[in-house]
Amino acid sequence: MHFEVPILNLAIRAIVVFFSVLLLLRLSGKRQVGQMGATEFVAILLISNAVQNSMNGGDNSLAGGLLLAAILIVLSICVSILTYRSRFFSRVFEGTPRLLVHNGKPIDPNLAKERLSHDELRVLMRKQGVHHFSELRNAVLEADGTLSIVRSSDPS
Repeated sequence: MHFEVPILNLAIRAIVVFFSVLLLLRLSGKRQVGQMGATEFVAILLISNAVQNSMNGGDNSLAGGLLLAAILIVLSICVSILTYRSRFFSRVFEGTPRLLVHNGKPIDPNLAKERLSHDELRVLMRKQGVHHFSELRNAVLEADGTLSIVRSSDPS
């Protein structure tokens, strides 16, 4: 177990890259993996390759790789705890829901903020058995990228 780069250097690199990539992905939008288009999926794959060297700093040892993996898992757990305990961190790392349809009418400024077209919204609606905006009381894009709907006929 020999490290080619000092352990503290590896740890700092992993922390900086983890939070940088996490925030960049948050800025990219709320789409789930299943909703990603080919370009978003390719971007995710290339990001992982692009940040590899900045994380390992030239340390290609087994020990260095295992240390980085452990640090990333610990960071993931820490972010999970932070977002559970703090509304602020939850908004920063997970986002907030956004109302997309109200009383059967799409809210275009909110759709634009989410970079969703009417056609893309209709696809998400059809997956839940809704074919027309008029069938909806509300449609909310949740922080995790799923669409929650309340039909016009549903009781309040």
